[in-house]
Amino acid sequence: MATGSYHHGNLRAALLERAEEVLVKDGAVGLSLRGLARDLGVSHAAPTRHFRDRQDLLDTLVTEGFGDLNHRLREAAGSAGPVDERLTALGRAYVVFATERSALLEIMFAAKKEEGAGEDLRRLAHVSLEIAAGLIGEAQQTGAVRPGDPARLAQVAFSAVHGLAVLAVGGLLDGTPVDEATDLTLNVLLAGLGAAP
Repeated sequence: MATGSYHHGNLRAALLERAEEVLVKDGAVGLSLRGLARDLGVSHAAPTRHFRDRQDLLDTLVTEGFGDLNHRLREAAGSAGPVDERLTALGRAYVVFATERSALLEIMFAAKKEEGAGEDLRRLAHVSLEIAAGLIGEAQQTGAVRPGDPARLAQVAFSAVHGLAVLAVGGLLDGTPVDEATDLTLNVLLAGLGAAP
């Protein structure tokens, strides 16, 4: 990222973007406001106009990460088309997010389990499951998905797509392209749920 002066309106975005790049390279341990200021060519005090401290920066990354994930899932669930196609789109949207932003997803999951995690964060972290459960409930009404607790079935679905994403990020798909592995996973998952692939 280019160094130089930043206006008040875009330094925050630049800090968040650079912070995610640091997460990918060095993990959360490599993240500091001082380091971000140095990387962006601004004063050491400049980041504190947007984030109180490192924890505030991490909290913001987590909150915005869940916001982006939930937005993508809502779009997929609410897209036009038959419910089985929307279930497939939902699964693909999760895999894309989880593979594109894997370092962020790792701290998102860690943050929601922390002892000091607030109720707002816990609620935000469960929205994606609620979106999936809502779509599964809709699919049950059409007969595309078997009867059962939609929230439990959503947990099973998330387990499948999250597991695939973990394998993809870890380079453990043995040369199988992620798109191909995603299609197969979703076909098997939908068949298991009772939906036509």
